[in-house]
Amino acid sequence: MFSRDTWKEIFDTIRKNKLRTFLTGFTMALGIFIVVILVGFTNGLQNTFEKFFGDDATNTLFVFPGRTSMPYKGYTSNRRIQFDNSDLKDIEENFAMFLDYITPRITRSSLVRYKGESNNYTNRAVAPAHQFSEKTIIMKGRFLNENDLNIRAKYAVIGRLVAKDLFKDEDPIGKYITLGDSAFKVIGVFQDDGGDNEERFIYIPYTTRQLIEKGNDKIEQIILGFNPSIGYAGAMALEKNVTKLLKEKKFIAREDRSGIFIRNIADELKQNQQFAQVLGFIALFFAIGTIVAGIIGVSNIMIFVVKERTKEIGIRKALGATPRVVISTILLEATTITILSGFSGMLAGVAILQNLGGKLEDYFITNPYIDLGFAIGATVILIIFGSIAGYIPAKRAARIKPIVALRDE
Repeated sequence: MFSRDTWKEIFDTIRKNKLRTFLTGFTMALGIFIVVILVGFTNGLQNTFEKFFGDDATNTLFVFPGRTSMPYKGYTSNRRIQFDNSDLKDIEENFAMFLDYITPRITRSSLVRYKGESNNYTNRAVAPAHQFSEKTIIMKGRFLNENDLNIRAKYAVIGRLVAKDLFKDEDPIGKYITLGDSAFKVIGVFQDDGGDNEERFIYIPYTTRQLIEKGNDKIEQIILGFNPSIGYAGAMALEKNVTKLLKEKKFIAREDRSGIFIRNIADELKQNQQFAQVLGFIALFFAIGTIVAGIIGVSNIMIFVVKERTKEIGIRKALGATPRVVISTILLEATTITILSGFSGMLAGVAILQNLGGKLEDYFITNPYIDLGFAIGATVILIIFGSIAGYIPAKRAARIKPIVALRDE
């Protein structure tokens, strides 16, 4: 079966029937190529979701005030809700066992100057825990601490690109910048995996911002970092209970969905993961369909091959060839074509995915890839079933009587 003459015969047959061989091989190569590309693009989409949510902590609730949409307990509709420091304290006291941290955020845009350099930057007035929410990475110096809040220090932690814009090659630590009409001492420089925009922020103590703005105690939003151990169900329950607490305190009707807004990152992440899983199942469905189509294509072509070689098979059997020899010759030819074309399609698909990299980020596909083990496994499965598809017509051919085969026109 595996003699040199057998292999020579197989390759001679392939060379003599180039079109037939090409169609068989192309069907198999295209099948595995589409499988690799589909799975790779699905993984690239999942990478996009992970990149989008990976910049910030995912065990986070962002609480925003809004405007009421209905009157309640003597208060009119369209009333603007305002958070203050007492809301931070109430949330922390009522949900301490569920929270890892809590921080307010007050956002402003100001002209920032240092010597002859100036530019407009967004500054965020926050508490020290904000570092965990944004996954801020300190490059130099330090982040804000509780003492900075208590003494309402005019300290600033600037982004890497702010330092680059204003200070050039100069070390910014210990230097003073003018933020609006106030001078702030730079105590730290940070970087952020979220990209350039995130590295053009400036962080200052929220108590300092409140002092600058006529000593008020108002805050714009509240960020809660919950303990990951409470899980998805716990995060949803926490969201519900925080909403209830604030609505009761701010005199907002339970049915009013406009007074308080909560962005639950855990919920968003789960929804997007479910979406990615659905796309994965769809891709898998089409991949399986493509493989089945390839197997059917090989089967049909092998039926044609056997029909074309009926007389040849009759001569072989008349000269003493056994059914096993007939089957093995045809099957080996089909398997050889399937292996060569299958792995060619797989390698072409993997090569294209590797070369794409970040070129499809505008289409929400980031660094598409496929696990090499999965790609090889899918190719082997295609080869096995392709060989089975070739075995069926080969076995049928082996049953043909020599006298009937020799009469075939």
